[in-house]
Amino acid sequence: IFLTRLLSTKGTVQQFVDDFFRTILSANDGLPPAVKWLFDLLDDSARAHGITDAEVIHAWKSNCLPLRFWVNFIKNPDFIFDIGKTQTVDSCLSVIAQTFIDACSTTEHRLGKDSPSNKLLFAKDIPRYRAQVKNFYSDVSSAQPVSEQELGQHMQQLSASHVGHFDNMAALKELYIYVTKYHELILESLDADPYCRKLSLAHRLQSIGYILESYSHAGPLAPMPPLQLVGGQLSEL
Repeated sequence: IFLTRLLSTKGTVQQFVDDFFRTILSANDGLPPAVKWLFDLLDDSARAHGITDAEVIHAWKSNCLPLRFWVNFIKNPDFIFDIGKTQTVDSCLSVIAQTFIDACSTTEHRLGKDSPSNKLLFAKDIPRYRAQVKNFYSDVSSAQPVSEQELGQHMQQLSASHVGHFDNMAALKELYIYVTKYHELILESLDADPYCRKLSLAHRLQSIGYILESYSHAGPLAPMPPLQLVGGQLSEL
């Protein structure tokens, strides 16, 4: 009876799941330029390091977008929408999220009668979803490259459309904490990259660090440096 109800419920939501996966795995005109730029960056890094294993590159892309962003969104829609999430809904969303995780994997999972029901529910659909993921990565790779200038313009437009929605200073603070923690490694990486050396990014990062460090030692009543100066230099990195 339990399995019959599960299958009946799955049949009710099947079309919605299919439509959702099809939407987020479509490299159409609505594909964010940042996704194309990021995937090209991963492809370039693989070539630069002599990595030819397609499964490694596939895993990189899966960990960057589907598994890091979409799985989190599937399991936690309340992060974005003002909705309640009951324990029952949470369990159902976890099944769909696990299905998407399996679709992003290149490893075949052997299932049997003792396998958990959440794995068995979408077992027959996994090959189809997995093909959609591979086709999505292939379509993105074949898309028109995105230049640094185009990416910058897109990010500026995106930032302008959300003015007042986010605390810029809080975001800059979190970035500064991260940079401080990995300061030496980041500087070494910037110095080792020819493109970053050309833009003097390591020097710019050090300059920002000196500015913030001087104000942090000036006392709690010291005025903050102009946002345009700090934000402007950070935005150029």
